[in-house]
Amino acid sequence: MTNPSTNDLSSKATTLLELHKPGDPVILPTVWDAWSANLAVAAGFTALTAGSHPISDSIGKSDNEGLTFDEVLTRIKQITAAVDVPISVDIESGYGEDPKRLIEGLIDAGAVGLNIEDTVHSEGGRLREAQEHADFVGALRAASDATDVHVVVNARTDLFVKEIGDESDRVDRAIARLKLAAEAGADVLYPVGFHSDDVQKRLTSELPLPVNAIGHPVNSDKATLAGLGVGRVSFGPIWQMVLAERSNEILARWKWSPSTT
Repeated sequence: MTNPSTNDLSSKATTLLELHKPGDPVILPTVWDAWSANLAVAAGFTALTAGSHPISDSIGKSDNEGLTFDEVLTRIKQITAAVDVPISVDIESGYGEDPKRLIEGLIDAGAVGLNIEDTVHSEGGRLREAQEHADFVGALRAASDATDVHVVVNARTDLFVKEIGDESDRVDRAIARLKLAAEAGADVLYPVGFHSDDVQKRLTSELPLPVNAIGHPVNSDKATLAGLGVGRVSFGPIWQMVLAERSNEILARWKWSPSTT
């Protein structure tokens, strides 16, 4: 594959990977369009992630692959044209696309990282088997290795948010599942969900790669997550939701009208 910006993208990918430091996590505000990306960069952030949920909301589609990969790429091209920082993209479970198509599409759009989750939305929301998910991660890594850009692969599991199986061994199963993803070529591991400090510490201490934690942009803080050994923090749809709440407060005062007699 040829790309006139390959050297620049390769450098961005290297930068993104190097930012992942357990105990000193990279904060990647989750954006959805050029406007939000510009806001985050103007605030001083040097890398971003683009989330499927907020992107879907921004164009009137539903999350859980209610949009197509091509629609995602259209939005990512707008973001990468607006800001000159590394961008990682949430590609849900892959939109039913081939890993080669996913990697090449992301690189062509100017992205250098991805989240891949184990919920297969096109198949009734089933969870991929652990090895099946690892195999998909491995195929993404192989497709990336066939290019000149080391796309940063963030392997996500939804065991916690979907409350799959018995709670008593859920952490064990998540760790085992993510270790397989690590062996397959992931760069970052994402046991998505809000965890107790004890669970978060166990995840960061037992997993072999930097761990992505979801952060609440208002209620969480970097120091606490750093102390738990986290290597990466993203916001999911929550930053957009917080802005929506604030907007509702601003707009509500304009809905009042004097009674007529």
